Amino acid sequence: MGRRTETLPGGIRFTDLVSLGALARYVPIETVREVIASSGRKEKRVRLLPADVTALYVVALWLFREVSYEEVLRCLLECLRWLGSPLKVMAASKGAITQARERLGWETMRSLFLRIARPLAKKKTVGARYRSWRTVAMDGFTLDVPDTAENAAEFGRPGAPRGKAAYPQVRAAALAETGTRAIFACAMGAYAVGEQTLCRELLPSLKAGMLLLADRTFLGFDLWTRAAATKADLLWRVKRNARLPVRRRLADGSYLSEIFPSTKDFRNRTGGVPVRVVEYTVRGSEEVHRLVTTILEAEKAPALELAALYAERWEIETAFDEIKTHLKGATINLRSKTPDLVRQEFWALMIAHWAIRSLIHEAALRQNLDPDRISFVHAVRLVKRTTPSRADFSPSAP
Repeated sequence: MGRRTETLPGGIRFTDLVSLGALARYVPIETVREVIASSGRKEKRVRLLPADVTALYVVALWLFREVSYEEVLRCLLECLRWLGSPLKVMAASKGAITQARERLGWETMRSLFLRIARPLAKKKTVGARYRSWRTVAMDGFTLDVPDTAENAAEFGRPGAPRGKAAYPQVRAAALAETGTRAIFACAMGAYAVGEQTLCRELLPSLKAGMLLLADRTFLGFDLWTRAAATKADLLWRVKRNARLPVRRRLADGSYLSEIFPSTKDFRNRTGGVPVRVVEYTVRGSEEVHRLVTTILEAEKAPALELAALYAERWEIETAFDEIKTHLKGATINLRSKTPDLVRQEFWALMIAHWAIRSLIHEAALRQNLDPDRISFVHAVRLVKRTTPSRADFSPSAP
């Protein structure tokens, strides 16, 4: 069924212009131009839709999911004029918009995400640290894409009880700062690409002073040792059947053990790396949960504190819900019908989420609040319907 052309209620409002001004604050057009120039996408002749405007437009699509391509562009152009942009840009048809997006390419949007996305928490950010560590989490998610032959061939479909699923899907993995839910590293691929494979692309974003939380599906010798080599500390859950021999009991109830690259190495006790194991149960359940960590000294991170801290891993699941439910929409696929534009749209989605999380973090800092206490849904509404009195969201604001 074709998409019905929708417009903004009551036409473009001043508040819509302020909304896009807020976006431009966290995705500065100067940075967009630098990324475009370095990626070789800068136009050699004047275009109806320049590459820098197209890049901002693709991100803006995620703020106005309920309206048509043309209406979002019209609103963005009004915003650029309101902000005093000297660009001479005219409204364009849907076909011209698609051509501009194809010229821009998806690599530019990925480069833009890599350029701007970073952990947000500062020393005074409430709830962003455990002792001296900045806590981050790693996990994966999937997104439906439009059901076209090209998308299905490129990305594949998940299985279903009868045949294949209705829509092709892309798979992604991400690193998020648990205190702010800001996703600062991401990788995407076809549905058949495993999460552990994608996660290897994220590891260069880990730094000393971070404490990485991850679920039990990720623990493998190769990924563990690669992640530990970044100098970040690790706290991962392990599967019930993982063999972790007790080497030495510690005063806090945890114990030292080893993980091995193979069953043969386990039997011969060769090639293992030391880990500390924390076992605990949750009130109301008899299931024993097990965590392994690179923090071998109990006095630096007591077992009880680590067991409580692990619950912070769910912050990345909340971030994924924000992306899939409140930005993308629970019943709406990505719009793009070709693989390259799907990739472009994906990276624009990640940029939009990071920008909104930046807005939330800034608001939390001003009020000395935990960013978790500020509703993402409310922030999205604020970005869409900011009151005229908040015109200081202009990119030129302090």
